[in-house]
Amino acid sequence: MKNNPQIYFDNHATTPVDPRVLRAMLSCFRENFGNAASGTHGFGIKARRAADKARGEVARLLGAEPREIVFTSGATESNNLALKGAAQAYREKGDHIITVVTEHKSVLDPCRRLEQSGFRVTYLPVKRDGLIDLGLLKKAVTDKTILISVMLANNETGVIQPLAGACALAREKGILFHCDAAQAAGKIPVDVKKLGVDLMSFTAHKIYGPKGAGALYVRKSGAQVRLIPLLDGGGHEVGLRSGTLNVPGIVGFGEACRICRIGLKAESKRVGKLRDRLLDRILSEVPDAAVNGSMESRLPNNLNINFPGISAHELMRLLKTVALSSGSACLSTSPEPSYVLTALGLSRELAGSSVRFGLGRFNTRAEVDFVAVKLVSVVKRLRQSIR
Repeated sequence: MKNNPQIYFDNHATTPVDPRVLRAMLSCFRENFGNAASGTHGFGIKARRAADKARGEVARLLGAEPREIVFTSGATESNNLALKGAAQAYREKGDHIITVVTEHKSVLDPCRRLEQSGFRVTYLPVKRDGLIDLGLLKKAVTDKTILISVMLANNETGVIQPLAGACALAREKGILFHCDAAQAAGKIPVDVKKLGVDLMSFTAHKIYGPKGAGALYVRKSGAQVRLIPLLDGGGHEVGLRSGTLNVPGIVGFGEACRICRIGLKAESKRVGKLRDRLLDRILSEVPDAAVNGSMESRLPNNLNINFPGISAHELMRLLKTVALSSGSACLSTSPEPSYVLTALGLSRELAGSSVRFGLGRFNTRAEVDFVAVKLVSVVKRLRQSIR
């Protein structure tokens, strides 16, 4: 390792663009720059074909059909379209929505907006391990429930929810099921048909693709899911998302999905081993450190650890060459402890002593060992200063 290396362990916030993705995108800025909606000349037709090819790759990663993929600017827009679009489309059937207290803000904030419009929202608690209780979910359902939204993998703890059981309950009751899979897609196997979801959100920049490109899976088999669009003006994406297609971003998204699909098993295994090595190194030197959330049901690249008595912000300040996080990237500047961790039952102090490690495709064993040694050294130094 070089002196003072810059090490990136914040791959939940975003990932670097894979060089193969960048190569695929470059032609869209130079030769293939047409508007995909311009079907009267070759430039537009070529752009449309590139977008359609990418749509197929995105669909293949999820076990979906290309016609079920609606391109957006990212998971935040996809979540908003799914929640607000479904709530408005099915309002005549009911006004009740169920979600979980540990969801991303791009789910929780739209739900609160819907409450202002007269909808009722139930926010389910989670257990100490971060998992939902399917029994509580069943009890929360009423004859006015029209939508359930549960994320597949949490962006802070990496905890993977028992989605198959939750989806089965929704199907049994005739309720739409939405899933925010921004952190899960491309890291663990995701098959929308096997899970039985109706709507699923995901984004390119979490899987080594570009920022500004995302998608919403909208089930079309059986009784087609209806949505009221957020944007009007051109009827793009079968009327669900008006606006000129971001062809370079979409092409990059498609290539990122292709790479993930081909290498998912091997990459998950490799990154999981790195994660476990980091955990073992830390716990061997800081035995009172503890993992937040379930280790059995967790993304292979995630660790969220609390260091009792240590300020996470001070720890990260002293680890200045290592990119880490104390919570969701969208709340990284907030002085408040993570609402996700306090929902697991952690005290404000323990939540404030927690650090998230997000390993990724380009991290190495040497980096893991360097970070472990450096982190343990800083923890011990901080504890000595407290005494």
